[in-house]
Amino acid sequence: MRPAPHHISGAAFSGLAAGAGGAQAVAELCAAQASKHRLLVRLLVDQAGDARVSRAYEALAEMETAAPEEIGRCLRHPAVGAWALLACRGQADPARLAAVALAAAVRTRTACRLETPVRGGTLTLPSLGLLTLPEDVPDGAEISVEPADGGAELRAGRHVRRLDLAGDGPGWQVLHRVPFGPDVVMTVDDLDPYRWPGDDVDGRLTDERRQLWASCLREAWKVLQTRHWTVGGEIATAVSVLTPVVTRSLEQHSASARDTFGTIALSDPIDGMGMALTLAHELQHAKLYALSDVVALTLPDDGRRFYAPWRPDPRPLSGLLHGAYAHAGVAGFWRRHTDDPDDGERAQVEFARWREASYQVTGTLLDSGALTEAGTWFVATLRDTLGRWQAEPVTPAAEAQARRQSERHRSAWTGDQA
Repeated sequence: MRPAPHHISGAAFSGLAAGAGGAQAVAELCAAQASKHRLLVRLLVDQAGDARVSRAYEALAEMETAAPEEIGRCLRHPAVGAWALLACRGQADPARLAAVALAAAVRTRTACRLETPVRGGTLTLPSLGLLTLPEDVPDGAEISVEPADGGAELRAGRHVRRLDLAGDGPGWQVLHRVPFGPDVVMTVDDLDPYRWPGDDVDGRLTDERRQLWASCLREAWKVLQTRHWTVGGEIATAVSVLTPVVTRSLEQHSASARDTFGTIALSDPIDGMGMALTLAHELQHAKLYALSDVVALTLPDDGRRFYAPWRPDPRPLSGLLHGAYAHAGVAGFWRRHTDDPDDGERAQVEFARWREASYQVTGTLLDSGALTEAGTWFVATLRDTLGRWQAEPVTPAAEAQARRQSERHRSAWTGDQA
């Protein structure tokens, strides 16, 4: 299980700096993140000095020889990377690598037997689902996997659980997969304890809510394929997991996190257009998180905080950069809809507001003196894109409405800081 060196080509960096990049550039980011996960797993094995962890690692290496793609999918699962990072920091159990190996055994249809931590009578198989085991199964149990039609049989002592990868069963909850376009599916991870780092994580989706998500995702794909084929290709390449979070408002809430690359967290979507916008917005954050793991764009935080036209609170420079990049993506999304019969009026206002906001913030970033050489070039290139968009016409009414919204936000922010 050798990690590849982290590398981003000049062409990919240039495309990403311009605000997009395309599927090939995003694939380079995904490869770097896959290498990061492998490095973390190798490090936790070395740090643990635990025979259970070493055996799990050996089992993964043996399975990878015959089925490298499936092992790669298992290791790239966002919750695996999040757990591995915490384990390296001493904040999670490294022996959970055995559960990763058992999940890989199910994926590769390989017989496998490992001592595996069982917490509170449950065992998560990352990327697959959650097992509930009888109370007499010890916390450190010998768990075996045997291939079976449609999934596997898992044995813990005298107890047997049937794992159906297509649906739930007695003592088994599967991670459901929903289509995104004709050739891509996304996993709804609403079970893994490492699926999301925030305190807003939601629980298991009901069948009704999951059907709503699937319907909105289908409609989002249509929107993206009609108007945003480049963004659609980037999402299909980078995003593999959706995880539910709660919202305290009537509006849809979404987020991305550096340590769960490939996951977009969101509350219940409202419609296909909203889902498409959410995916496009959070994709920008995911791209920038992954790029920042390979290329330093900002200098260490010096304590300064800056006004962000999209937030009520002052932001550090790195957060300001993220906001500018994400809202450039939002502006680019609405730019493609300014002539829509139904959404054109709203699109013109949103395009006008966020192109201007992001343009202003790129100026703040360039004037800060806190960008690296690569970061300066990146932000200047993004600013060039936004500058070209400034010349594109919108109606006077849309321009005026966008200006009023921006002024209200700035006035509210100024009042809060007084």
